[in-house]
Amino acid sequence: MGLVYIGKVVSTHGIKGEIRIISDFLYKEKAFKPFSFIVVNGEKFQINHYRKHKNYDMIMLDGFSSIDDVSCLLNRDVYKERDDLCLAENEVLDDDLLEYVVIDNNQNRGVVKEVFFASPTNKILRVEIANREVLIPFASPFLEKIDYKNHQIIITMIDGM
Repeated sequence: MGLVYIGKVVSTHGIKGEIRIISDFLYKEKAFKPFSFIVVNGEKFQINHYRKHKNYDMIMLDGFSSIDDVSCLLNRDVYKERDDLCLAENEVLDDDLLEYVVIDNNQNRGVVKEVFFASPTNKILRVEIANREVLIPFASPFLEKIDYKNHQIIITMIDGM
């Protein structure tokens, strides 16, 4: 069991204690599910209500009913307990992909060292291959398959990589 970073409280919304979270977390529906818990500043809070508004995730917390109640949460990181996410076998967090072995043409090419977003829709793998780092787009035609059971990512390298 551990905490997973899911976003940051960036502001309040209205006067009834709703908070605005900016998040690029992949499984938001599971993370912000009503009556589940989030962790902010080391404290657990129960979510009463969740909705999307523009690029933000808006939540109301149990026991908070005014803007004054939630002002202490501003600019704080939001976490979720990993076990509370209830991820399926084929659902994996970016942090879980670290140290996955990258396979090309049935040969071990390297190990994933970092997963990051080059843009809001383009995820990139930083892979250490033969003492150098290679950036591989986490999308087709490069990505063929993710073998979750064996912790492998099967790719097709192109000329020049």
